[in-house]
Order: sequence, then structure tokens, then C-alpha cells
Amino acid sequence: MKLPFHVIELLKRKSANDLHLPSDCELLSLDIQGKTGVRIGATTLKRLLGFAQDERTPHVSTLDAIARYLGYAHWEELAKIEDQGNSDFNSSDDEVRSADLQVGKVVEIAYLPDRVVTLRYLGNNRYKVEQSQNSKLQADDEVEILNFVLHHPLLVVQVWRNGESLGQFTAGRVSGLSSIRLV
Repeated sequence: MKLPFHVIELLKRKSANDLHLPSDCELLSLDIQGKTGVRIGATTLKRLLGFAQDERTPHVSTLDAIARYLGYAHWEELAKIEDQGNSDFNSSDDEVRSADLQVGKVVEIAYLPDRVVTLRYLGNNRYKVEQSQNSKLQADDEVEILNFVLHHPLLVVQVWRNGESLGQFTAGRVSGLSSIRLV
């Protein structure tokens, strides 16, 4: 099974690796393991990226690890969100995609019990936290977020504080985002 085009594009962006050569899969394997703690072998990645002709279906745990690496809770969520995002007919007022925003746009999100975070879009899926009330995210943190989906957890691909990477962060795990507002 080869991964869908949009997932391969997300892998390229996340890893800062063009994935043009089979040998690029070694670096991707190391990056996935470093960020998720799950090892996906280079040979498996070669199959999933289309470098090797093999139609075996990968294990669900492999697909879930790729989804977590990209900032999603599991494979089904990645497939669902990305499928909706690829169609104008399925666009929703309940989702804000970073790719659709202009640099400088401000997004305010809220989630239970009483958390409110205001983020300014910097481009390339990155935001600067401008204000944070009762959240573990702090003002001046930089974060990488692909999208905001109402009633779904906020999946932050990467958090940087004072130039240091803190890893992934999930907000609103139980009830998801209660509001998303473009300011």
C-alpha cells in the first residue's frame, strides 16, 4: 500500500526531507522514532512512499505512528480530516486550516474547563502564542498546528519555548475545542 499523496506531502513538510530517494527513508525513520518513540523501519517506509512495489497492507500501529508523527491522534483521524480538507463540498465552518490563513491572522481557541489561547499565524503552519489563560502553553511559545477542528482535540505537532523544542502537545483531549474564532 502506498500512502495517499497528501500524507506524503505532510511527511515531507514535517521532516524537512524531500523524500526523493529511497535512502531518505532512513532519515525519516529516525525522525519518526525520535518524535514518537515508535520505530518504523526504512524498508516499510520505502513501501509506503512507493519506492518498493509491495501491496501489503501495513499494520494499524504503523499507520497510527505516522499519524501521531504528523500531529494526529490516530490514522482514522488523519484520513478523515485530510479527506474533508481536500474537497470544497466538505469544507466546514467548524474547521480552520493553517494552509488557508494569511500571515498575521489571529486565531483564538477555547477548551474546557476555562482555557483560552490566542495565536498569531507566522506562516508554514507555525504560530506564536500571544495570550494564554489557564493553559500549559505560554505567551511567546511558538507552535506548529496543521488545523483547528471544533469539538476535536487540538493537536500541536511541535512546541518551542525559548528556542527549545518541547515536543508534541494535545489540548482539550476529552471534549475538544469548545470555540474557534478568527480575530
